Amino acid sequence: MMGGSEDPNNKGDSPFESSASQPFLSKPSYPSSASSAVEEESESNQQYLHITYNSGPRSFKDLPFLILFLLFVISTFAFGIFAVFHRNTDYPSLSSFSYDASSSSCVLNPSSTSSSLSSWLSLDSSSHLVKGLIWTLVITFVLSIPLCWALLLLLKHYTKQIVYAAIPFFIAIPIFLNVYWFVACTLRSSCSTAFPLAYRVVVMVFVFLVIGAVVWILVVNWHRVELTISIIGVASHALSRNLNLFGVLPCLIVGLLAYYVPIVVFMVFSRFNGKIAVKNLASGHACVWKEDSWVPAYFALAILTMLWSAAAMVEAQVYVISGTIANWYFSKDHETPKRSIRTSLRNAFGSSSGTICLSGLLIFVVRMVRSAVDSARQEDIPGIVNLVLRCCVNALLTAVDFLNKFTVNFAAITGEAYCSSARMTYELLRRNLLSAVFVETISSRILAGIVFVFSATYTIVACVILKAGTNLGTDSYFVAAMAWVLLIVVLGYLVHVLDNVIDTIYICYAIDRDRGEVCKQDVHEVYVHLPISRSLRQSVTPRTLGV
Repeated sequence: MMGGSEDPNNKGDSPFESSASQPFLSKPSYPSSASSAVEEESESNQQYLHITYNSGPRSFKDLPFLILFLLFVISTFAFGIFAVFHRNTDYPSLSSFSYDASSSSCVLNPSSTSSSLSSWLSLDSSSHLVKGLIWTLVITFVLSIPLCWALLLLLKHYTKQIVYAAIPFFIAIPIFLNVYWFVACTLRSSCSTAFPLAYRVVVMVFVFLVIGAVVWILVVNWHRVELTISIIGVASHALSRNLNLFGVLPCLIVGLLAYYVPIVVFMVFSRFNGKIAVKNLASGHACVWKEDSWVPAYFALAILTMLWSAAAMVEAQVYVISGTIANWYFSKDHETPKRSIRTSLRNAFGSSSGTICLSGLLIFVVRMVRSAVDSARQEDIPGIVNLVLRCCVNALLTAVDFLNKFTVNFAAITGEAYCSSARMTYELLRRNLLSAVFVETISSRILAGIVFVFSATYTIVACVILKAGTNLGTDSYFVAAMAWVLLIVVLGYLVHVLDNVIDTIYICYAIDRDRGEVCKQDVHEVYVHLPISRSLRQSVTPRTLGV
């Protein structure tokens, strides 16, 4: 279903093929009521026929949410600066104050003014554990960069071989680690004493059950592995053509951390705002610190600002990835797009900054509400009202996730506002019989499995080297585990980027189908095999075919 099947004049036999060239087929002789309904629906779809990649100047969208975000940021910095200059210098020496019965107040005790800062900063630099941990993490971080590069090249050129070679290790490595842990703990007297045999057996059986669930998932989705391999290969090729993203995206993270530094400093100094007060206790009087009434409110404001900023930065990265990949997708073959990342950054932090702030706010609110619902579920509060309320909240959160699925990707491609992007994305996918909940989620699981295999292999090698070349003893397991966490975070970020690339190409492919064009032939050859959305097939096919 490439050039010929995408031709507007070529109408395939299946509804899937016909939707690639035009959303609705030419109207047959329906009864009058059905004919008017089809005409109304066709007219309502005309407004979406202009969907395409917007490479020109874009107007500002969702400005109220950008203004609201800036108000949060400005308020956080303004009150933070006030907290620095309004601080009480007596707070660091609180422990030096004692109650004076003659004046009924707290006074400074000169005999206890010696600073204990040196004891706070003392560190046993000669500790073998600290040295081993620091050097291992540094070496792991340095090696993670070429490992990411190598993994991307392998996924680009040898996708099928890498996937099929890694799948057996999805099962073998967890089985090996489970058996090794059980045997090692049984042979070591200290571990077997602290962890009785019954508990060890329960843990081992539980891990085997989890492994069995993974095997079941692989077996059920085995028929989709070939398609998943092709999708991963296409995404790896697209990402390899835009490697500058790996220079820009980490810089955005560093910028976010640098932006956090003054806010954290302001939060620390805000605690210095207050006074030393006398507190009556049963045993006598004590000198305690009493914060100003506005300090808790400032803490809440600063934390909300930081969380919203983090969510907005995640959406900004998705926007930059989507804009860059879309620029590559809609460019001519064998043509290297110029300044695509710079354009995406300018749009993300310029015309579409309000859209990103709105998307980040929604993600932030959803996470907070979901955490509250999970906490209420753990408390197991009885009552039918609580159960109904939880169901309604979960349904609402699912609807928001559904709304937000491809919205930022679409906004990065077209420059539309958030609500317009959500509506147009759904309409675009609906009339082309594509799922609004991306059907090929198994690609993320396979990529996560490959990352697990790479990081677990590295961890085993690192543990062997630490056991043989150092005198850390059993601490080598802890150091190797920390190296595994660091490596899986770095490689997991690569998977996160690849997932966004896959979603972006999916939207670009849908735009191509909708316009009856083929911008990237190799992409169409892969994505054309995606299953038709069942719900849309049931709702659209009868109208389009007159069944």
